[in-house]
Amino acid sequence: MSIPLYQAKAEFFKTLGHPARIRILELLSERDHAVHELLAEIAIEPSSLSQQLAVLRRTSMVVSRRDSGQVVYSVSVPEVRDLLAAARLILSGIVAAQGDLEDELSPMSAVH
Repeated sequence: MSIPLYQAKAEFFKTLGHPARIRILELLSERDHAVHELLAEIAIEPSSLSQQLAVLRRTSMVVSRRDSGQVVYSVSVPEVRDLLAAARLILSGIVAAQGDLEDELSPMSAVH
């Protein structure tokens, strides 16, 4: 029995629900990275990075390969880049909308 699409989407978004996993995907969207490069870019313990990479591997969002004795990760689905860009646009819109609302709620606007 297959799961409903909405449930699969919820599980997908749960996978994205950790700041380190988002940062990993952002970096891997730019280019492939070796583990030591990810560690240099993300303020995280090596064991925690390993756990987060394991979650992303289990969901097939990233893949790994050996290259000259080091493990290199890459995004397995190019659309992840689009999703991250869309999230950025959505957040920009939310911030702009909140800014507009803050302007309407400020004490100075009550005088007008």
